Amino acid sequence: MFQLLQSHIQPAGHRSRKTRLVTKDGRCNIEFGNIESGNQFAYLVDFWTTFVEIRWRFVLLLFVASFTGSWFIFSLLWYWIAKSNGDLTGQNRTDGHVQCIDNVNGLTTAFLYSLETQTTIGYGGRALTGHCAGTVALIIVQSLIGVFINCFMCGVILAKISLPKRRAKTVTFSDTAVICLKKGSLCLLIRVANLRKTLLIGSQIYGKLLRTTTTPDGDTIILDQVHIDFMVDAGKDNLFFVCPLTLYHVINRSSPFYELSADTLPLQDFELVVFLDGTAESTSSCCQVRTSYIPQEIQWGYSFLPIISKTKTGKYRVDFSNFSKSVRVTTPHCAQCFETDVDQRNHNNHNQENRNNQQKMGINNLGFQAIDIHDSMDVTRM
Repeated sequence: MFQLLQSHIQPAGHRSRKTRLVTKDGRCNIEFGNIESGNQFAYLVDFWTTFVEIRWRFVLLLFVASFTGSWFIFSLLWYWIAKSNGDLTGQNRTDGHVQCIDNVNGLTTAFLYSLETQTTIGYGGRALTGHCAGTVALIIVQSLIGVFINCFMCGVILAKISLPKRRAKTVTFSDTAVICLKKGSLCLLIRVANLRKTLLIGSQIYGKLLRTTTTPDGDTIILDQVHIDFMVDAGKDNLFFVCPLTLYHVINRSSPFYELSADTLPLQDFELVVFLDGTAESTSSCCQVRTSYIPQEIQWGYSFLPIISKTKTGKYRVDFSNFSKSVRVTTPHCAQCFETDVDQRNHNNHNQENRNNQQKMGINNLGFQAIDIHDSMDVTRM
């Protein structure tokens, strides 16, 4: 009975994993329902994108069906022409009968002739005689349609092979994010690495915080998006993505993480989606890499281990075994108390500076009164 209750009552972390909008590998967990029938025809209008985005099994099925279907349809037309002209086996042929197509005397031979014509094989056993104008027109139409099918299927397969999302598979994020001090500020840090030696040109990284909020009017907004800025020491645009980078978001008063603490973070219900946009250097195609972090994947009071070192030969080495590993470090309990401590220290330093300045300039004693002393004209004689 207790195990049955445990299966129905799960921790908040398990519920959040089930409702994750973006998976760790960047796929969006969303489905569309109750779409009007008129809108479904939009997929047929944009048929090129539809064919490129469908799965490989359907592309291969379309590849086989398009060629075999066209061969069979044109074989029926060749068979009809041969039958109309009396070229088939068993038909009564008169003396001096001229065939439209040599050696096409049934449906099987008509199919073989259609295949040989469209694939330009031309074994030589079956050929047009040139005495029927309809056969000349039909062979022109079949040749043009065959070229169109070849170009279309080659384009679909090439487009699927060169999709930018394949390049995104070689860009990886750290499994977890960490919160620690960086350059005197409380920051949220993540790591991202490019597994290829070719660069991503014009790389930009940013984040979106997804959560359910309630407006002052009482309306509930599901998946409300809040922009999150990420940066490196050199800035946040045009990253030099030659080695793994540690990106950070400063948790200040304008940050949505400002009111969180080490205790309340695991109890939150939000999802941090991180995006990396760039252009592949080798193919000049734009790609986007996505991942997400839930509160249970953000470690408060931890810092990433170093992964870059220099070898004796002068090369830089990246140790990916420590890519997602972190170590506990001294970190404030919350952003608000950290700013309070900083303000208190600044205030104490300011007071100390004032006392030092007063010691240098002297102290104004109100017990003394400054008066003017005039020179006396009396002279004391000895």
